[in-house]
Amino acid sequence: MKAVLLDRDGVINALVYHHDAGIIDAPFTRAQFQLLPRVPEAIRLFNDLGLRVAIVSNQPGIAKGHLKRETLKSFERVILSAVRKAGAHIDHIYYCLHHPEAKISKLRQKCDCRKPGIAMLQQAASDMDIALKDCYMIGDGIPDLEAATRAGCRPVFIGRWKCEICQFTEAPDIRPAIVAKSLWDAAQTIRDEISKNVFSRDAAPCALAEA
Repeated sequence: MKAVLLDRDGVINALVYHHDAGIIDAPFTRAQFQLLPRVPEAIRLFNDLGLRVAIVSNQPGIAKGHLKRETLKSFERVILSAVRKAGAHIDHIYYCLHHPEAKISKLRQKCDCRKPGIAMLQQAASDMDIALKDCYMIGDGIPDLEAATRAGCRPVFIGRWKCEICQFTEAPDIRPAIVAKSLWDAAQTIRDEISKNVFSRDAAPCALAEA
């Protein structure tokens, strides 16, 4: 394996409950943006394992009018600063800013980059000169798993995998190969896989995959 592709919200930073809208979503303000525990250390571990690291994240908040581009860039600066302080680095960052119901007309479209589309993953692989089959794709949602499966990546799910989730996937073969409670836990599992130098590309059955 040569690279790790990371979703952002729920993997790198915490999701936020927005009281006014009654929804759990990405952060909309700098004050709401908080890195999850041990994320910089996890990225450092990926670096130490010789894995390239890229963020591939759906970010429709600008299209929906929740935040400005500068706010999105401020989140990015927080991530990169914390990662640098840990002696680690991220190779590339990709966002899909589109949404089919966007308030901003130029961002209102159905695109191939919005996961479960795989254009962002393909761009990352191309820029890093690697094959998608040699990548882990780590996310906390069904679109991440669907994108990973379509692209041929090894899917990693952050959270608690329950069989009730299976019914919401679009295909019966969309299952995580690895389930972890956090990015740090996922990084340790990946380290163990790589140290053994063997693993099955077949995802674990849903009933056996709970963390």
